[in-house]
Amino acid sequence: MSALNASERRACWGARDELWKCLDANQDSTSACEKYQQNFEAKCPAQWVKYFIKRRDFLKYKEKIQNEGYKPTEGEPKL
Repeated sequence: MSALNASERRACWGARDELWKCLDANQDSTSACEKYQQNFEAKCPAQWVKYFIKRRDFLKYKEKIQNEGYKPTEGEPKL
């Protein structure tokens, strides 16, 4: 696939933002946001979809650590 032009990138990012907003509103329920997921996958290259999914997971994890603090699991050595 060739590189996306500016309007295609904006369309991809807009579809991503709509999906993320839906997921936030529905406690990450993918079934409630299926049409947004399909739109996101249609407007973005597969590599970008994969990246943005990992990015969202990381941002959610980072937010959880910042809000709740780090708690080591049982048996994990303490630093």
